[in-house]
Amino acid sequence: MSRLPTLLAGLQLAAVSAAGGAEDGLKDLYFGEALYYAHQGEYFAALERLDTELAQHYGLDEPALDALHYHIGDAEFSVGDFELSYRMHHRAGRAIRAVLEGDVEESVRNEAAYRLARIHFQKGQLADALHALERIDGRLPDGIESDVEFLRANIYMATERSPDAVEVLRRLQGAEGLAGFADYNLGIALLQSDRQGEALQQLDRAGGIRAADEAALSIRDKSNLVLGTLLMESEEFDEARQALDRVRLEGPLSNRALLSSGWAAASAQDYDRAIVPWSILAERASTDAAVQEARLALPFAYSQLNVHGRAALLYGEALQSFDEEVERLAASIDSIRKGRFLEALIREEIRQDKDWVIRLRTLPETPETYYLMELLASHDFQTALQNYLDLEDLRVKLESWQSSFDAFEDMIGLRRAYYEPLLPDIDGQFRELDSRIRLRRQQHELLDDRLQDLLVAPRPEFLATTEERMLSEQIARIEGALRGAEGARAAELRERARRLRGVLTFTLRTEYHERLTVFDEHLRSLQQAIDLMTERYESFVRVRQAAVHSFEGYEVPIRRLRTRVRDSLATVGLLMARQGHALEVVAINELNARRERLDNYRDQARYALADSYDRATKARAEAERAAADAPEGAPGPQASAVDPQGERP
Repeated sequence: MSRLPTLLAGLQLAAVSAAGGAEDGLKDLYFGEALYYAHQGEYFAALERLDTELAQHYGLDEPALDALHYHIGDAEFSVGDFELSYRMHHRAGRAIRAVLEGDVEESVRNEAAYRLARIHFQKGQLADALHALERIDGRLPDGIESDVEFLRANIYMATERSPDAVEVLRRLQGAEGLAGFADYNLGIALLQSDRQGEALQQLDRAGGIRAADEAALSIRDKSNLVLGTLLMESEEFDEARQALDRVRLEGPLSNRALLSSGWAAASAQDYDRAIVPWSILAERASTDAAVQEARLALPFAYSQLNVHGRAALLYGEALQSFDEEVERLAASIDSIRKGRFLEALIREEIRQDKDWVIRLRTLPETPETYYLMELLASHDFQTALQNYLDLEDLRVKLESWQSSFDAFEDMIGLRRAYYEPLLPDIDGQFRELDSRIRLRRQQHELLDDRLQDLLVAPRPEFLATTEERMLSEQIARIEGALRGAEGARAAELRERARRLRGVLTFTLRTEYHERLTVFDEHLRSLQQAIDLMTERYESFVRVRQAAVHSFEGYEVPIRRLRTRVRDSLATVGLLMARQGHALEVVAINELNARRERLDNYRDQARYALADSYDRATKARAEAERAAADAPEGAPGPQASAVDPQGERP
């Protein structure tokens, strides 16, 4: 069974097992259940089941007889996989380290080293990450060779070993699954190595790759955005605008690209071109910072073109938009302080969806959710929010466990009420069976000892039948009665008794071996009967123990679990309060920063609005004065050039 990066392999094994049972198919259904939940993205449920299954497996007297024995390596590896997916990096590293140090195959050990390196990298432990990669030696599992080298390059870049990263990334150009990512990282590595020219060429190549999936398209957009920014800093404005124009209009980076494209044109004094991207951007959602800046930049471009009337109108619209946004920000901050922000985040329909970030976009537009998507653009905020949602899920889970204890106690009470009245009668039958077994065992021991004695020292009289014993006793009485008698008749009778004794002795001795064989067969039959009774006895003991254990001994564990769950609920509540407060503080600080920026924009818009009206009024007055001074019939000046409506000739 292969490793579980997407857990699809585990489900395929389950399907094979259900379809007919391949020899190497899934043999433990509880392990399959854990894989199923993990495939649904419910990693907590998967860990809950797999941890329980592993604990039961290691608690057995003979774990090799358990079905999980066939998958124990994969199960141990999957624990770390699930914990890593659930962002439990510390525990995941511990589990994967156990696999790494265990007696496992070379490919498994190498994959464990790769996963451990990835955990260290995500936690910022770069030296440990590089050390884990250095432990890889020999064959790697199929499909992760490029991932290992890509991680190595990222570690080199993070540790300021950019030349080494360049060499690794050059080998990864065209690697399957890394389309765009290796190209972009190579450009950044070249940039960090102070190879500006090569970096720009590489970013240009990364910005022109053909891609179909969303991830590759996003990295292509990012490449073009970074390239355009670098070219703008180098005052190569035309080339910068061309790079920025390659960013998708509907992508996540489109707003920043449109804004930068306009500034590239404006920096080149080409305000006509700057108007186009800024006009597109100004029509978008007003909560975006780039849109707000575009609404201030667009009338600036018109003012530079001496279309002061149009500029004045746009400055007025921008000022009105900024006023509305400031009011919204104030309402949002007030709503967040009242706790409505957190209430909106933990809605049931959101938490049930693994794509919760996408579902958050569908929340009703209320003060507490106006700027939610902008806040989610921050990785730190998104991570903190995911932690808060995980804590909420854990709180719901703990509350369900807390309520389940009453159900468990009801089940135990029902079992007690059913089994306790039956136990006295069953115990009576058990004592009777126990007495019979003891008697038969004593008989078997006595007969077995006699058989062993007969094998050593043959004694035919011990194998006489009941009739033969009675006959022997009669002959003995006759012999006793004739012992003192005299006469011919007495002698004849003694002779006849002697002949009868001889016949009996002859029979016993000639049939001795045959009777010994029958004796052994009967002894074996008695042993079979004892074995059957013993089996029933042991079965009874197991059933009785199972019946008693189904309602005895649960009071203390349930009481302890109640206490643990109650304490855990208190801890989770405290952590949720802290995490929620941190989220609210981050959100309020971000919104306050936005409000300060908007206040600055409003001041600029007010000044620019007044200046534009002054210029428009002055231009109109000059046009009217020129028209009055012109000779009759002469063509007038182009008054429309300063038309307050902004119409250019």
